[in-house]
Amino acid sequence: MANAQSPRRAPRTPAQAVLYWSAVIGVWGLIFLVAFFAVFAVDLPDTSKLYDVKRQPSISYLDRSGALVAVRGSQYAPPVDLDKLPPYVPKAFIAIEDRWFYWHVGFNPWGIIRSTVYNATHHGGPLRGGSTITQQLARNLFLTANQTYRRKAQELILAVWLEAKFSKKEILSLYLNRVYFGAGAYGIEAAAQRYFNKPASQLTIGESALLAGMMKGPSRYSPVSASDRAARRATIVLDEMVRTRAITPDQRAQAFKTPVRVNPVLANQRAQYFTDWVDDQVRSLVGEPTEDLVVETTLDLPIQTAAEQSLRRGVESSKAQGVGQGALVAIDGEGRIRAYVGGASYADSQFDRATMARRQAGSSFKPFVYLAAMEQGRTPATPVVDEPVKIGTWEPRNYTGRYLGPISLQTALAQSINTVAARLANEVGTGNVAASARRLGITSHIQLDPSMALGAVEVSPMEMAQAYAPFSNGGFLAKGYGIERIRTASGKVLYDHGVDKTARQAVVGSPALQYMNQMMRQVIINGTGTKARVSGFDIAGKTGTTSDYRDAWFVGYTGGFVTAVWVGRDDNTPMKKVTGGGTPAVVWRDFMTAALPRLKTQAIPGGVMVPPSIAAPASDPIGDLLSGNGPPRTETPAERAPAEEIPY
Repeated sequence: MANAQSPRRAPRTPAQAVLYWSAVIGVWGLIFLVAFFAVFAVDLPDTSKLYDVKRQPSISYLDRSGALVAVRGSQYAPPVDLDKLPPYVPKAFIAIEDRWFYWHVGFNPWGIIRSTVYNATHHGGPLRGGSTITQQLARNLFLTANQTYRRKAQELILAVWLEAKFSKKEILSLYLNRVYFGAGAYGIEAAAQRYFNKPASQLTIGESALLAGMMKGPSRYSPVSASDRAARRATIVLDEMVRTRAITPDQRAQAFKTPVRVNPVLANQRAQYFTDWVDDQVRSLVGEPTEDLVVETTLDLPIQTAAEQSLRRGVESSKAQGVGQGALVAIDGEGRIRAYVGGASYADSQFDRATMARRQAGSSFKPFVYLAAMEQGRTPATPVVDEPVKIGTWEPRNYTGRYLGPISLQTALAQSINTVAARLANEVGTGNVAASARRLGITSHIQLDPSMALGAVEVSPMEMAQAYAPFSNGGFLAKGYGIERIRTASGKVLYDHGVDKTARQAVVGSPALQYMNQMMRQVIINGTGTKARVSGFDIAGKTGTTSDYRDAWFVGYTGGFVTAVWVGRDDNTPMKKVTGGGTPAVVWRDFMTAALPRLKTQAIPGGVMVPPSIAAPASDPIGDLLSGNGPPRTETPAERAPAEEIPY
């Protein structure tokens, strides 16, 4: 018996097909949404505290005369009413961040697809985001900046929730009042006050474009630290504003003609490396701040400015010789840091080479060798012989390749003779040399191999400055510090460096101190450091250059004031015959020429004084700024004439 065939189903009409597949897609879409919410919505953050503002207290840093150095921490201002802003202010943000803001439901599918395709086809460059203003608000209010799929999914869910709960105007108002603009400013009102010293209601079109352009990266497009980049970004914003008809082409042209002036407190902000350094110390001294703080520092802003300018000029002028970076630390005889520069440009690199970098000291370490020798009974006049020497398997050579024969220890240090320093360290003991360096302020590890005599020791500019301080102040330890006092904005003192201050510790005695100062004066007068001469002041110091010219140093001092200068390259590759007697000595001289006339200095305590014709004028020890001082004296061409360079 044949099986009966079932009748064939009639084909669906186009309308039926559309309905069928719509239903199928709808069901699967509903299943996907349920699963999506089940997976990503289970640990959504609490949205009940939408209007709560967790304000991080601000910390204001003052220099030693009370001038404002910097402000760190958060600045909030009362929420600004959207209706009180010029219309072009919110339109600037919509034009550059989310031109479809008024038409989407919290996210823009096309924007997400477009950014995904771009990121998949452009490797190695900056990634594009497809977030709407609503998504950015959700992230700022409730989430972190972590680039994970879960965070992005939760951002999308919260964006849809925001769109369902608030009007577009309310969302835009929340966004403008809560978004971060860098420099510790949260919200459009705080940003207007901090960057332009005016309320948001008075922002110009150009200022609005600058602020809107910062949303791509507040630090990267800051009008303070990256003015050129910020200006280019603002131009893009203005173009988009014309394209979306937020402004007219004539308004755009007028915006270019109207100069934008950044708040002078920010525009002239100095000492960012120093502020970073002391900012890390505040919490260890007083704990996590719960109210606004004022930190009184040891910094001297006029001297700091001279330090930054001198280092920048020195690095720029020596780029052809391979100099890539530098650092400078200046402290007084008590250890107060008066100038602190961790690099040639904070905007280009925030890595602090003043304290974080450890580089070989080269011959600037030799004074600790000679100090150990002086303390064992030698004098500057002790005769030695510059000749080939072998210590174990090590055979140090002089930079020049020549040998001077019979000379004195004073000549050996002034000319930075390697063979004499190596033999001397071997005679007095490298352990004793290390002990002398440690006693004066070197805190880094000191290896005891014979090569340590020539500076095969990694140190920071801060260490070198404080380790030379006893030579300048009569033999007392002077550990560098930058915070004098921390108080609340209402005046309650939380920390005072002077409280329970112990008596000064003597670390170098006589006659060793006098001998060392006598010898290091000769480095400046007729040795390797002649380019560091500053007319009218009693100066001493030492040059330093490491193997293959990877590091170059000059550390010098007058009575009660020490400055250490280092130049080199961050990748530790060689420079082109840059020695301590070259670029570092020139930077040191330029800085000290500007700084010393502002200070009450004295001759270096103890030892044989320099000839009266160039002796320092008698005055009180270094202390407060002189009142009524004119601009720093400019050297004559004769004073600036290059001296014969003797490397090392």
